[in-house]
Amino acid sequence: MLSPHEFATLLLVKDAPNQVEMERDELDALLERQLVQLEKLASGLRQWSLTETGDTALRAIKRLS
Repeated sequence: MLSPHEFATLLLVKDAPNQVEMERDELDALLERQLVQLEKLASGLRQWSLTETGDTALRAIKRLS
């Protein structure tokens, strides 16, 4: 079960990945659950993104709401 902060962070990664602060505790929990991943962009910058599992989890949560 995701905490409200983890769920909000998951939504932020999906909708505005460039606005996610790199040092959020919630990201560690989401990374551990393999819901997000850290991608290296062609520019050399890093950006969070949803994994397939993370995307599936968000779709399932949205269906229930």
